[in-house]
Amino acid sequence: MKNLIIVESPAKARTIKNFLGKDYEVVASKGHIRDLPKHSFGIKIEDDRFEPQYRVDKEHSAIVKQIKDLAQKSEQVYIATDEDREGEAIGYHIAKAIGKDPEELPRIVFHEITKSAIRHALENPRTIDMDQVNAQQARRLLDRIVGYKLSPLLASKIQKGLSAGRVQSAALKIVVDREREIQAFKPVEYWSIDALFRPEIEAGLVEFEGKKIEKMTIKTGDEAHHMEALLKNDAYRVKSIEKKQRKSSTPPPFMTSTLQQSASGRLSFSPKKTMMIAQKLYEGVKTDKGQMGVITYMRTDSLNIAKEARDAARETILKTYGEKYLPPKPKFYSSKSKGAQEAHEAIRPTRLDFTPDIAAKYLASDELKLYRLIYNRFLASQMADAILESQTILFAGEHGIFKATGRKLIFDGFYRVMGYDERDRLLPELKEGEEVPLEKLTANQHFTEPPPRYTEASLIKRLESLGIGRPSTYAPTISLLVSREYLKIEKRQLVPTPIAFTVIEILEKHFPEIVDSNFTAEMEEKLDEVAERKVDWQKLLLDFYKPFIEKVDQGKKEIKSLKKAEPIGRECPECGSELLLRSGRFGEFIACSNYPKCKYTEAIEKEGEEKPKPQTTDEVCDKCGAPMVVKTGRRGPFLACSAYPKCKNTRPLEKPKALEVKCPECGGEILERTSRRGKFYGCSNYPKCTFVSKFEPVDRKCPECGYLMAKRTYRGKEVYECIKCKHREDASSSEK
Repeated sequence: MKNLIIVESPAKARTIKNFLGKDYEVVASKGHIRDLPKHSFGIKIEDDRFEPQYRVDKEHSAIVKQIKDLAQKSEQVYIATDEDREGEAIGYHIAKAIGKDPEELPRIVFHEITKSAIRHALENPRTIDMDQVNAQQARRLLDRIVGYKLSPLLASKIQKGLSAGRVQSAALKIVVDREREIQAFKPVEYWSIDALFRPEIEAGLVEFEGKKIEKMTIKTGDEAHHMEALLKNDAYRVKSIEKKQRKSSTPPPFMTSTLQQSASGRLSFSPKKTMMIAQKLYEGVKTDKGQMGVITYMRTDSLNIAKEARDAARETILKTYGEKYLPPKPKFYSSKSKGAQEAHEAIRPTRLDFTPDIAAKYLASDELKLYRLIYNRFLASQMADAILESQTILFAGEHGIFKATGRKLIFDGFYRVMGYDERDRLLPELKEGEEVPLEKLTANQHFTEPPPRYTEASLIKRLESLGIGRPSTYAPTISLLVSREYLKIEKRQLVPTPIAFTVIEILEKHFPEIVDSNFTAEMEEKLDEVAERKVDWQKLLLDFYKPFIEKVDQGKKEIKSLKKAEPIGRECPECGSELLLRSGRFGEFIACSNYPKCKYTEAIEKEGEEKPKPQTTDEVCDKCGAPMVVKTGRRGPFLACSAYPKCKNTRPLEKPKALEVKCPECGGEILERTSRRGKFYGCSNYPKCTFVSKFEPVDRKCPECGYLMAKRTYRGKEVYECIKCKHREDASSSEK
């Protein structure tokens, strides 16, 4: 008789089967085979006890029968699901579904899918950890309670299709709060005074007449120009020269959150894409030594490294890069994440001899990019620190002191593997007391900027820092918020939709704990305590359930419905359906009853307020020939076709300014345009030509790739930057 090993995924099953002989059969459950019912609450509550009503869905009935038949014919059955809370619960449900006792069935775990790891696991089985299972059950039931009791309430009061969740709503509030900050932000003017000393030394004012100058010290142009007038006539000497060496510490290996953040920044991968690729690398790819997993388990918040892997890394560093790149002692890292599973490992390659260059023969393009990122980061984590020298020169005149800074790389250390993106900024060799000519002095106006919108990567970093969610939940939470249309992704930024504001406003007022970061983080800690047998999972559910249901019942009575939809006795001018008076976040408006097929809307005229008549012009619509009229929108006046809504053609009131430089793609004119996000430059032949630049293009070719360059300010300096490859040159030195 054969032994049976049960895993979750077919790819994982194939890889493990590759390592074992004829005595083993490996089968995949294809994820969860039992869960709460899809179309009912699925939790029986009696005598303050919660009993989940698990079901095997139709999609998994055939695989359950197959596993049950194989189990009956097998000498021994092993559960080999992933070593995390979710994997433990899947193993429990598999055992229940095939009629086995979960607490007696041997359970094997491994961090990597390699022959040695599988053999070691089979030699050291344990049983299913019921504390981990209960923690997962508590999480599942909490999410079901919130989803099935709160989501219908929101749908009944606002609109169909809305949902709320214990983690998703807390994450959504973080994004909405940031958008509120941006909307409430008012720019504050400030000035800086910058000098250019010979030979080509850029410096900023740090002291004026004995007073320290910081970012917001100079508030007005009058003040700045007064200081400029005094400073430009001074003679300057080198007051001091300071050089300091500092270490740039090696980065730790990846865990889930940092892998998602780094892949977003370096590879432009979404968290969802990153995890899909990482899953494949973990479960198994074809290599020169057969099918095997090439990275360790990718859902982890631990930074631990197995001794064998650390020793292998040190051996590879010594052999490949030499003794100076190998630190005297191995490096150890610890996670700062709340509730981190320190028994797990960080994400690393399973074999260091499977280098990215070798992997290129077997991996698809995106798989190779992610594998290279993981491989290099792990190797770098065990290398010597880099050493940089910072340089500071102070130039003193009668009225003020300017500071110039420079930097150079002394020893590349771990940058040898990871790459060093910064260019050395070297200052010339000067002597203290030496006179330096002032070549240029400028007073520059600036305005404070609002906080940036969250990206998927920065939101994950924020969720991790607050202790909201766990490695397996970051990417699915964001994907859910986008699929529910609470968030849009625009230029890689997360933008909340109007309905997101409405939902959060109601939750803040009536269910504050659901959107409270601290409450959500504390619940995660309590779930961890369930897994550690410190908290009873039934008591945890009861303590949450009773006050929550009271608030739901109260909300049914107190939350005012926003689903106003009164007929107004008019037909939609676009499709002929009935027009309705509706209420939204910005007040009442008129909309078509055929929404979402027809999205026609009208603003409501306030009582006593005359609707301004469109101003006529001599312009003619280039689409239908009707006269164009001047209308006013959120961004000011614009030209619109008078035949609206039959013709919806619009164009700017003033013709866009054309630049002297031509489009590098088609030779057309480049026009200065304006959008909600400000000024940009695009080709006049749009949409046939999609050339666009955030900064003003200039008649200058990039020395690296030959493409067009643009002039912009980068880190306080005027530079030329290639629109395609982002190569930069100092503008002042280039012009000279």
